[in-house]
Amino acid sequence: MNATRLILIISLSALVLAGCQGNRNRAELAYVARPVETLYNNAFRELERRRYTQAAALFDEVERQHPFSEWARRSMLMAAFANYQATRYEQAIANAERFIALHPGSSSAPYAYYLIAISHYERIYDVGRDQSTTQAAYDALQQVVRRFPDSPYARDARLKIDMTRDHLAGKDMDVGRWYLRNGFHLAAIGRFQNVVREYGTTSHVPEALHRLVEAYVAMGVAEEARQVAAVLGHNFPGSAWYQDSYTLLTSRGIDVPGEGIEESDPGLLRRAMSRIFG
Repeated sequence: MNATRLILIISLSALVLAGCQGNRNRAELAYVARPVETLYNNAFRELERRRYTQAAALFDEVERQHPFSEWARRSMLMAAFANYQATRYEQAIANAERFIALHPGSSSAPYAYYLIAISHYERIYDVGRDQSTTQAAYDALQQVVRRFPDSPYARDARLKIDMTRDHLAGKDMDVGRWYLRNGFHLAAIGRFQNVVREYGTTSHVPEALHRLVEAYVAMGVAEEARQVAAVLGHNFPGSAWYQDSYTLLTSRGIDVPGEGIEESDPGLLRRAMSRIFG
């Protein structure tokens, strides 16, 4: 069981024990009036049996038949959790968003925000596809951290934010490489600069700097290539990407600054950083 699902299950258990602390599922049930406790207990039994779609429908039925009860409030989040477990992420998001809209001050609101974020996160695709879901996950995770910074959800959200940022940077790298291969050098430079500016703590930065060197060399602007190589050599002197840049520049007869560039040319690093970060 991964950490995300463990956090969700622990939180769900706390919600059940605490008691009072979207769109509906389309698995509509025939309306049969039943006591609220009966409906809720039936739903929870389905959840325990891992019949998540049925559980979500029964939790929705609690709200439909007893909309003004405390059981209805609780069932909204239980339905969201059941849909999440069933990988029905759109429904889970809708349930959780509806809970927040109706009960924004509830002590269970942090859980609802986290469930929305995780539902987006679970749908992140590979970097070759559209990244709107990744951006939605990033935004939702940021909300969790900003609104509830001391919660256990925030700790997990911070870890996932780093992964979503790496994913978004990877998309820019993927597009930038395509531009570079096809000779669209200015477009490629824009993508690689964005990686360095916006995702400077990710694993993609050394390659982005090297690809900038490649793009500038291809355009015949040696000084710009040299400046970017200075940044790469200063920050990642032992990396394979710096070695590739060094080999490329020296093969073109371009002087490459080494690790001691602050002493040998104090203004070079400053000019290079200004060029990259604007």
